[in-house]
Amino acid sequence: MKALIGLENGTVLTGRSFTGAGEAVGEIVFNTSMSGYQEVLTDPSYVGQLVTMTYPLIGNYGVNAEDMESDGVHPRAFLMREYQDMPSNFRATGTLADFLQQYGIMGVEGVDTRMLTRIIRNGGAMKAVISTEDTDPESLVQRARQWFGLVGRDMVARVSCKEPYGWQQNKPVSGSSFPDGEGQGYRVVAYDFGIKYNQLRLLSSRGCSVLVVPATTTAADVLALDPDGIFLSNGPGDPAGVEGVIDNIRDLLGKKPIFGICLGHQMLGLAYGGATYKLKFGHRGGNQPVKDLTTGKVEITSQNHGFCVEPDSLPGEVEVTHINLNDGSLEGMRHTEYPAFSVQYHPEHAPGPHDAEYLFDRFIDLMAQRN
Repeated sequence: MKALIGLENGTVLTGRSFTGAGEAVGEIVFNTSMSGYQEVLTDPSYVGQLVTMTYPLIGNYGVNAEDMESDGVHPRAFLMREYQDMPSNFRATGTLADFLQQYGIMGVEGVDTRMLTRIIRNGGAMKAVISTEDTDPESLVQRARQWFGLVGRDMVARVSCKEPYGWQQNKPVSGSSFPDGEGQGYRVVAYDFGIKYNQLRLLSSRGCSVLVVPATTTAADVLALDPDGIFLSNGPGDPAGVEGVIDNIRDLLGKKPIFGICLGHQMLGLAYGGATYKLKFGHRGGNQPVKDLTTGKVEITSQNHGFCVEPDSLPGEVEVTHINLNDGSLEGMRHTEYPAFSVQYHPEHAPGPHDAEYLFDRFIDLMAQRN
């Protein structure tokens, strides 16, 4: 089924929907990972986006329940050069097409993804409309330009949990207190800004008892739980548009060890008094080189973000610890007075390399120093 893709810059591309008729509006971005498409699809950070995979063949290993990073699919559409509908993998329990249809997400193949990636790289991530129903190119472009976009909007409210829950036996369990019998180590409250399951798996594997709380949970309510540490998760959109969070993080500084990832890192930067800005086309993929300035080592990292902390805006007591070797942007920081640190990338891998998993151990060490 023919699908048209209209971009706000006036470009119109064609493809074929392999999930049936439909339409999607969002910010079109590209991801450079060669595999891990199910983890990409189930990452809540992609809410409101149309994701283009630069690797040309997608779907060849199918999908399975074990690789879910949340309880749903979050991009509004998934674009690729060629879809493989006959997966060959002993772990596969279904096809990508069936998976997308289950969650009502458009899948589009036959797209000139090389051209589209160059357009995004040169012009930046932009608003777009994909449709099998509206076949008027001018209409699609106009509708893309009229879409409100992601800047300044609270996308976290769309993905954060409504009630607290624990993580037990490798799955979420309902409850407003730390799970009984899970983890004999430290108790961690994890703020859900769009959390990925592998972050919870890695904390749990290190003996932590984890309680996940909604993004708007107050600092007082968190401190009343008497945790050993506080985790700030990844999430979608513009950190400056998230309501009711920055003040809570600021109130927690110095009271408990804090570890932030991606959006959690950005909001920690705002809590420090810094500023954030929108990257031209963002960092999305499993092959981003990052240098740890404290050790001199280079890590290959998994990333997914469109915003970044402005290093020059940070106060003097905040030290830059990691930088992106592609563009020099800030990838990690720590507070020199408070037990708080964060990184822009995804050390939980899923998908991606395991180079940065040591940061979870660093969080454990930080909690140990305070107990």
